[in-house]
Amino acid sequence: MLSGDELERYARHIVLREIGGPGQAKLRAAKVLVIGAGGLGAPALMYLAAAGVGTLGVVDDDEVSLSNLQRQIIHATPDIGALKVDSAAAKIHALNPYVSFVGHGERLTANNAMAMISAYDLVLDGSDNFTTRYLVSDACYLAGKPLISAALGTFDASLTTLRPHERNDKGALNPTYRCLFPEAPPPGTVPSCQEAGVMGALAGMVGSMMALEAIREIVGFGEGLVGRLLMIDARAMRFETLRYARDPANPLNGDAPTITDLSGHR
Repeated sequence: MLSGDELERYARHIVLREIGGPGQAKLRAAKVLVIGAGGLGAPALMYLAAAGVGTLGVVDDDEVSLSNLQRQIIHATPDIGALKVDSAAAKIHALNPYVSFVGHGERLTANNAMAMISAYDLVLDGSDNFTTRYLVSDACYLAGKPLISAALGTFDASLTTLRPHERNDKGALNPTYRCLFPEAPPPGTVPSCQEAGVMGALAGMVGSMMALEAIREIVGFGEGLVGRLLMIDARAMRFETLRYARDPANPLNGDAPTITDLSGHR
């Protein structure tokens, strides 16, 4: 049962027909893991905490730097030099003391990914490199966990939801991240955020959309982004959605799977 304080705190959710008391109870019972407390993870964490997600875990081994503050809104100037997981914990507790926070102040690797991801119901990937994205997507598939994956460019972004361990309403397996992006681009061909720059407000918008998609996945309403890639062009303020399907040749849930563990990531 929600307490009187929680009923008032989440009142604007509870009056929504799509959420209501049962939906809010689902949010409180949910355990969500966010990969990275950076440009995407920061706003996602804030809105998930405000929404009343019961347990939030964050994986990040980095410290807060001055250049982070242009977009990573969960951190502030006094936090410079602190671990991002510690800074995030303080902000989340101040925002909503009903949320349990678990800080994983380490880098996600093939050695710890399965144990870490298996402890949560849903994963949000806000990492900034392809190595981590493929590791997270493979681990989520092997652990049978849904994944919300987003990526930022300078003025562009993309967002999708992955449930390749499940079937759609037609009985077909859902696509994997590798169906969408079979291989990572060669090293050095995609400039980093540090090299190319990134629009801070765009990170905030996409991180908030990740939180919205997570709430949808937990509560269950509307049409999510499984099998759909949302593409954002912030220069023209244009939103487009591309549908994609399972590739029978993909190495995870294809016709002849070749990835059965994370040994290829070591």
